[in-house]
Amino acid sequence: MVTSHRRFTGVFKRSNDSVRLIITTIMGMAFGYFIGISFPSVSLAKISLPSSIISSLDVAFNDDHQRLSGRSFPENLGSIPLTPKIYVPTNPRGAESLPPGIVVAESDFYLRRLWGDPSEDLRNKPKYLVTFTVGLDQKNNIDACVKKFSEDFQILLFHYDGRTSEWDQFEWSKRAVHISIRKQTKWWYAKRFLHPDVVAAYDYIFIWDEDLGVEHFNAEKYIQLVKKHGLEISQPGLEPNNGLTWQMTKRRGDREVHKSTEEKPGWCSDPRLPPCAAFVEIMAPVFSREAWRCVWHMIQNDLVHGWGLDFALRRCVEPAHEKIGVVDSQWIVHQVIPSLGSQGSSENGKAPWEGVRVRCRNEWTMFQDRLANADKAYYAQNGKTRV
Repeated sequence: MVTSHRRFTGVFKRSNDSVRLIITTIMGMAFGYFIGISFPSVSLAKISLPSSIISSLDVAFNDDHQRLSGRSFPENLGSIPLTPKIYVPTNPRGAESLPPGIVVAESDFYLRRLWGDPSEDLRNKPKYLVTFTVGLDQKNNIDACVKKFSEDFQILLFHYDGRTSEWDQFEWSKRAVHISIRKQTKWWYAKRFLHPDVVAAYDYIFIWDEDLGVEHFNAEKYIQLVKKHGLEISQPGLEPNNGLTWQMTKRRGDREVHKSTEEKPGWCSDPRLPPCAAFVEIMAPVFSREAWRCVWHMIQNDLVHGWGLDFALRRCVEPAHEKIGVVDSQWIVHQVIPSLGSQGSSENGKAPWEGVRVRCRNEWTMFQDRLANADKAYYAQNGKTRV
């Protein structure tokens, strides 16, 4: 009997505590509400925050173990005005809601400081862009190549073997741009990193292989000759005794530039068409800014070797037989180092380079088919007959 009375008393006491807690909570909420409506609204902008809170807004980061803090916000941060809706259809796609004065549609590879006035970052703005697709095994040859280009040429290396830090043994490498993605080709890199709006700052873009001898090449004189002869797409002449495929790219010793040649019987249906004219190889091409804007759009995402592209370059300049040519007096040697083949994979008992070569040939056929089909679709849609 005593036990039952104690249980009842305990339960009753806990019930009273719960009711008391609920009533207290409700009264507190009501009191707070009446206090709140008794004061006029206060603008947060006029509240003076303790300095300890303001300092917590500062941005800090570590750089070489030195802490930099105290970033201050612009004075007018709290007074940014509301602006009427903007729509500018002539802006780049996706930027129509921006005022034209803030739109920056093009970029570059200029290297900038992390401090100081941005207008003082660049001691020199390179006029031309030179790209090489490289592996570390060819570092000495690339070193020799780069030394042929002055500070007017921005150097960009695409690394297909993933090794970049080892290049710092060359002083020029510290000023170069390095992009490293394993086992890709230069046309794969070009499609993804050399968009025309990214390289718009450069008058000419060199897209070169890594196995080129440059003992007889001078970059400044090359640019002078390209401008003199009005070449929008060009390449240096090739030493006749090394790695020569086409007569068009063969160096001639009696002139500065040539724009046409004679090939084997039946190879040229028209003397103004490739490979007898309007033709350079994809080994060491040089493009003007305007020509590259067209060529870039013709590169296929999945056809990484670029085979067949050289026969279609003529579509990007007019008249092609006048604006595409070979610079003979500044010539190079193709060393024919099969580094690309070693990036392949051995399948069905075949060497890695064999699979790479098969894909190159297949891509050439695929590119030709796509171009022909695109032509047919265009002419059919527009009711035209191809000339």
